[in-house]
Amino acid sequence: MVSRWRSITVFLALKRNTTLLLAALVLAGTGEKLWLGFVPKYLQTLGAGIFVIGLFDALQTLLGAVYAYPGGWITDRWGQRRALMLFSLISLLGYLLVLYWHHWLALIVGAFLFLAWSAFSLPTTFAVIATSVDARQHTMGIGVQSMVRRVPMMLGPLVGGWLITRYGWHAGTRTALLICVILTLLTTFVQTLIIDADNVEAKTTAQGKGANFFTVVSSFTPALRELLASDILIRFCERIPYAWVIVWAIDNAGVTPQQFGFLIACEMLTAMLCYIPVAHLADKYGRRPFVLATFGFFTLFPVALLWATDFKWLCLASVVRGLKEFGEPARKALIIGEAQTHLRARTYGAYYLLRDCVVTTGSFLGAWLWHIGPRSNFVGAALCGLLGTIWIWWFVYRKQKDTPSL
Repeated sequence: MVSRWRSITVFLALKRNTTLLLAALVLAGTGEKLWLGFVPKYLQTLGAGIFVIGLFDALQTLLGAVYAYPGGWITDRWGQRRALMLFSLISLLGYLLVLYWHHWLALIVGAFLFLAWSAFSLPTTFAVIATSVDARQHTMGIGVQSMVRRVPMMLGPLVGGWLITRYGWHAGTRTALLICVILTLLTTFVQTLIIDADNVEAKTTAQGKGANFFTVVSSFTPALRELLASDILIRFCERIPYAWVIVWAIDNAGVTPQQFGFLIACEMLTAMLCYIPVAHLADKYGRRPFVLATFGFFTLFPVALLWATDFKWLCLASVVRGLKEFGEPARKALIIGEAQTHLRARTYGAYYLLRDCVVTTGSFLGAWLWHIGPRSNFVGAALCGLLGTIWIWWFVYRKQKDTPSL
C-alpha cells in the first residue's frame, strides 16, 4: 500500500511544497469563486452600466498583468512562503472592503486588492513547481496544479449560485464574501508551512537579482516570443465575451444563478478530466500539438454561444469551454522550458505582464461589441481565436520537427 501510494505521488509530481500549494489553491480559489464569477450581473443589480461592467472585466485582466511581474520580483527577493502570505493578506483587505461598502464603486476600488492573490501569486506557483519537481515532470506538475485549481472553480460557483438564488443578489453575495474571508485566513495559515527553495536554488536565483524588466524580456527566446504573440490573439478570443457570458445566460437563455453555477461546474469538470492524461502524454510525446488543440477549442467556444439560447445548449457550450484547458499545462510548461533558471519567476511575470496588458483592451472591445449586439461580440471573439490558432500553427507548431523535445 505504501509503495503504491509512493508510485502515485511520484507519477503526479507531488512533493511537500507542491502539496501545500495545492491546499492553498483550493482554499483561496474556493473563496474567490464563491462570488467573483457572478460580479458582472451583481454590478448590474447595483446600478452599474455596460461600460462599468467592461471596466471591471478589464481590471481583472490588467491587474493580472501589472501584478504578475512584481509578484515574480517579490518571490525572487522574499522567497515563496513570505510572498504568498503577503498576497493573501492584501486580498483579505479587498474582500473586507467589498463586504462593508455596498456600492458598485467598491468592486472597482476593491479589485486592486482582492485580485492580488490570484494575480501576484501566479509566478510564485510556477516557481514552486519549477524548484520542487524534476524538469521531466513540469507538465505533470502544472497539470495537477491546474486540475486542483478547477476544484474550487467548480464548487465555488455551485455554492455561490445557491446562496444567491436562496437569499438574493445582495444578501447572497455578502454571505459568499464572508465565507471567502474565512477561507483566506485558512489559506494564509497553510502557506506558513511551505519551505522555501534550498540553497542551490537560492544561489541560482541570486544570479538574476540585478536583472530589470527589460533584461528579462530581452532574455526571451524566439520560441517564447512566438508563443506570446499567438497567446495574445487567443486571449482576445477569451476576453471579448468573458464578462458577458453570465449576462447572456441569465437575460437571453433564462437560466437562474444556480443553473449558471452548474454550467461553470460542467466546464471545470470537463477541464479536470483532461489535465492528467494530457499532461502525461505531453511530457512523453511533446507539448506543442496539445497547445495547438487548445487554441482550436478557444475559438469554438464563442461560436457555440451563437446557438446557446437555452440551458441544454449552454451545457454543450460549457463543455467546449472546458476543453480549452486541454493543453494549458503544456503551454505553461513551454514557458518554464524557455525561461532561464535564474530568471524563472520574473520570466513568468514578464510574459503575463506583456500578454495581459495588451489583452486588457479586449474587455473594452467586448463591451463595445456587446453594445452593438451579443452576436457581434461572439463573432468578433471567434475571429481573434482563428487568427491566434493560425499563428501558433504557422510559427510554433510547424517548427516542432526542428526541436522535438518541445
